[in-house]
Amino acid sequence: MTTPHPVDTRLPWHRLLVFGIQHVLIMYTGCVTVPLVFGAAAGLDKTTVALLISADLLVAGIVTVVQSLGLGKFAGARLPIITGATFVAMSPMILITEQYGLQAMYGSMLLGGVIGIALAWPFASIVRFFPPLVSGTVLTVVGISLIGVAGGLIVGSDAKAAGFAAPSHIALAAAVLVVALVCTVLGRGVWSQLGVLVALVVGILISIPMGLVHLDGVSKASWLGVPHPFHFGAPHFPVTAVVAMSIVMAVVFAESTASMLAIGEITGKPLTRGDLARGLVGDGLSAVLGGVLNAFVDTIFNQNVGAVANTRVFSRYVTAVSGAILVVLGLMPRFGALVAAVPQPVIGGVGLVLFATISVIGVDTLRKVDLSDRLNLSIIAVSIGVGLLPVLTKGMFDKFPSQAQILLNSGISLAAVTAFTLNLVFNHTRLGEFARPASVSAAAQPDPDTPEAVAAT
Repeated sequence: MTTPHPVDTRLPWHRLLVFGIQHVLIMYTGCVTVPLVFGAAAGLDKTTVALLISADLLVAGIVTVVQSLGLGKFAGARLPIITGATFVAMSPMILITEQYGLQAMYGSMLLGGVIGIALAWPFASIVRFFPPLVSGTVLTVVGISLIGVAGGLIVGSDAKAAGFAAPSHIALAAAVLVVALVCTVLGRGVWSQLGVLVALVVGILISIPMGLVHLDGVSKASWLGVPHPFHFGAPHFPVTAVVAMSIVMAVVFAESTASMLAIGEITGKPLTRGDLARGLVGDGLSAVLGGVLNAFVDTIFNQNVGAVANTRVFSRYVTAVSGAILVVLGLMPRFGALVAAVPQPVIGGVGLVLFATISVIGVDTLRKVDLSDRLNLSIIAVSIGVGLLPVLTKGMFDKFPSQAQILLNSGISLAAVTAFTLNLVFNHTRLGEFARPASVSAAAQPDPDTPEAVAAT
């Protein structure tokens, strides 16, 4: 009798449950922070934010189960994968909402997901065009551009309001930041991984005597409920918004591909192009479900990839249990209302940690790039510079057509397009060979063991 691969091993039910809950605890804060931050930035009331949280958890749970168990030959990498809402889409979602409204935001997400599903198999074949040089640059810009969003949550959005930039709110966010740092640096095992969640709880406790926690909406929320499809109305599909969300899907695909290859290496299970493609279909499916159920685009959570490596528990049935737990939480509107009551300065403090971490991950990814090569260095420098222009120079593109502003004001979109184009021109054409000395050109070829080279074979 053939021994099943550790990825396909079924553990006793009590171990499945314990490790499944641990995965949920590790990813939970990052997952619910996206609807909290987006809801605050879009000016949504707490009842609506609670709806977004429930939908977010439901879709994350469904896609996690699909990625873990598979959906026939259509979707699912069949790996121990946890998915959740990605911050990569945050800035484009906010810009689309401001320009066209929520119906257009969810419409563009839905259509972007359909496009993503259609391109999943071709993308698995051209993933070499999204090496660490591109993904690392984009992740760096993502983190830096979102720090301003965290700051806005801490000080408030109305400069004329009496509580704007209140020292007490800034002190609260600072306390959250300190607790997260102490837990992460001094904590051991799971406590280190749950540092952000502990900081969130401490921030809420401090907020209670400050009068910042309001639970009025919690008692009105139902214990059980299903998110209403197209809650904000029939979806709209502005071309510019759809293009922006399609770019987001490409970035998510590049990030997820790297995560799947890492999981394959950790678990010792070689991945085929079909495995990668079905995993990417899962990402596209999350956008389609998100567009219908008022949720968000999902990606593979790298903190859970780290948990798989640390625990050495490789069973995909563990993460399937985690997905089932998320589905149950998503079907409890009162739970979502409770999370929506978290004060904005607390969210801002937690967001600051998470967003800055994304930038650090981007920098770490760029360490895999040969920065002694002046062309690579120039590609990264130009792409980061272009990506941060609309973030640091407000109003730079205000005189451009409104349709173009969705793309031009999104630093993430600009950085992604710039890095992808320059990498294609200088690292995949004869122009790059001409610009480099022959010895450097040979040294610049990707190592055969790197993710992009493996995926291209």
